[in-house]
Amino acid sequence: MQSPLPVRDGVNATRLRLPDEGPWDTAMDYMMHRWGHIDPQGIEDRFDAGEIVGEAGVRLDRTTPLQNHTFIWYYRTLPPETRIPVELDILHQDEHLLVVDKPHFLPTTPGGTYIQESALVRLRNQLKLPDLIPMHRLDRMTAGILLLSTNPETRGKYQVLFEKRQVQKEYECVAAAEPAAGHPAVDFPVVVRNRMTKSRSYLLAEVIDGEPNAETRIERLRTFAADLGTGSAGAADGGTRRRALYRLEPHSGKTHQLRVHMASLGLGIVNDSFYPELLDKAADDYAKPLQLLARGIRFLDPISGNPVEYRSRLGLSEAR
Repeated sequence: MQSPLPVRDGVNATRLRLPDEGPWDTAMDYMMHRWGHIDPQGIEDRFDAGEIVGEAGVRLDRTTPLQNHTFIWYYRTLPPETRIPVELDILHQDEHLLVVDKPHFLPTTPGGTYIQESALVRLRNQLKLPDLIPMHRLDRMTAGILLLSTNPETRGKYQVLFEKRQVQKEYECVAAAEPAAGHPAVDFPVVVRNRMTKSRSYLLAEVIDGEPNAETRIERLRTFAADLGTGSAGAADGGTRRRALYRLEPHSGKTHQLRVHMASLGLGIVNDSFYPELLDKAADDYAKPLQLLARGIRFLDPISGNPVEYRSRLGLSEAR
């Protein structure tokens, strides 16, 4: 449903569905029920300023009956955010697409504690493109190629490519050269297939029984000796351990798919705080990014009809 309010400061207006019935006479009564304990004066001020609207942009006031609208829109008060010390690199821009290198630690879209500090909001503000929309997402801790649509009129043509899995993605990661104890040896290249699920209420994706819905081809590109430092846990001898650079080609797009599939082989990605073991939450360590990179993406452009490919200029700090 199209918002009647424009993007402001790079952020979309928030949409709220009003209940069909309840102990509230007005739309403002319901909003006070939901958020009055946080900012009652702010809610009243928004209604008085005409900043809360219903369908077709109709302004609401304090007395607007609850049943007059099914959906209403308003601008949230954005909390102050500390800037994440990373930068986006623009690789390509035309009348249809924007292609960027997203750094580690920067989320793709606003959410939770990251609103202004998201790739989408930064780019909307930097490029003065309020209609900018990402065509896919990268996890906050994953870096690399990110495609965004700059043109609402042609956006659907690119969305269809992703929906029909006509986009080929290539990732790289750094992990141990050999599986952890208790896991069998792996004959590369290997294809991992299983059924994955992810609940919004739980941080981790899970592998469950059932028909596979996630598939990744994994190839080991090269191995090298990594210096883990004196006394490092897991160091094989003299503070070193064999690691490897892997190419990952997902044929589906489940949340955390690559991280789960690597961990299932006993090859957890370096600096992964979720898989194979969920670690205690700590402040971001910018010196230790997750060693996972969206290296490239290719597809047949639906506008020009030509094959196109975009490659990341970033590297993985633990690769040798």
